Amino acid sequence: MSVSLSVLDLVPIREGGTVRDAIAQTTDLAKVAEDVGYERFWIAEHHAMDGIAGGAAAVVLSAIGHATSTIRIGSGGIMLPNHNPFVIAEQFGTLDALFPGRVDLGLGRAPGADGRIATAFRKNLAQAAEHFPQDVVELRALLTGEPELALKATPGHGSNVEMWMLGSSLFGAQLAAQLGMPYAFASHFAPDHLDAALALYRRNFTPSEALDRPHVMAAMTVIAADDDEEAQLLASSLEQSFVRLRTGNPGKLPPPVKGYRDTLPSPARAMLEHIGQARAVGSPETVRGAIDAFAQRTGADEIIVSGATFDVAARNRSLALTMEAVQG
Repeated sequence: MSVSLSVLDLVPIREGGTVRDAIAQTTDLAKVAEDVGYERFWIAEHHAMDGIAGGAAAVVLSAIGHATSTIRIGSGGIMLPNHNPFVIAEQFGTLDALFPGRVDLGLGRAPGADGRIATAFRKNLAQAAEHFPQDVVELRALLTGEPELALKATPGHGSNVEMWMLGSSLFGAQLAAQLGMPYAFASHFAPDHLDAALALYRRNFTPSEALDRPHVMAAMTVIAADDDEEAQLLASSLEQSFVRLRTGNPGKLPPPVKGYRDTLPSPARAMLEHIGQARAVGSPETVRGAIDAFAQRTGADEIIVSGATFDVAARNRSLALTMEAVQG
C-alpha cells in the first residue's frame, strides 16, 4: 500500500481527567506517531465543549512541536470564520519560526461550535462564512507575500506554512480546486459527499505555485487492537461520544461499554453504521483490509486516522499497530 498515514487528534478530555491531562496525552501521542512513521499530526479547533481541549489550536501545536522533531504538525483545522486572517497569519508564522518546514495550516468554514460561539467571538459567523473564500486568499497573501499587501504580518510574512483546504461538502472541494490547494475530506464523520467532492476537486483543479497537481487526504476512524473484539470494545467510547454529541448531550470521553451498540435505538445504530463507511476497527489484519479498500475507493494520496480511546495506552498502541499493518 503506497498511501501515507497521518493522525488527527481532538485533544480529548477523558472522564475523570483535566485539560492539562488531555494536552499531555495528546503530546505523548504525537511522539508515538513520530516514532512509528506518521507523516503529520493534526489537531482540530473546537469551542465550548467539555470533552475537547484543542480550542486554542496554535498554543497546543506549540507544545506538540517542542515535544517532537520531525513529524509535520498542523490544524485539521482552523475554522477561519471564527478569526481574522491577520491573527492566524501571525500565529502560524510564529509556529513556522519555531518549527521551520514542519507546519500545516488546514482551513475550514464551519464554526466548530454551536451558535453561542458567535456571541462569544463578537462575530456574525454566517456573514463570516460567506467571506471565507476571500479570507483564504487574504491569508495566503499574508503568508506568501503574493500579492504583496500594504500591511505585513510579522511573524507570518514569508513563512513556509503549507496551506490545506478542509471540507465535508462540494464547496470546499471547488474552492480547493480553484486555489490550487491540497484538499482534506472529513469522511470520518461526514461521508455523504466523499466521492463527488473528490471527483469535483480533481476535475477542476488549477495548478498553483504551491501545488502542481491535485493532492487528496481522506479521513478515517481507525482503532487497532490485538483482535476484533478488543478493538470494538475500545471503539465504544468514541461511539458513545458521537451519539451524545448528535443527541445534544456532549461530554468527556467515557469508558468503554461492552455491547454498547446493542443498547441503542435503531436510529442511533443506523447513524453509527452510516459513518462507518470510513472506519477501520479491529485486528491489524482487519484494519489493513479496511484501509486498503478505502484507499482504493478514494485514490487518496494520504489517509488521516482519527479515533480516541478511553485507555491512553491503547490509543498509543493502536497507532503503532495501524502503521505496522499498513506497512505489511
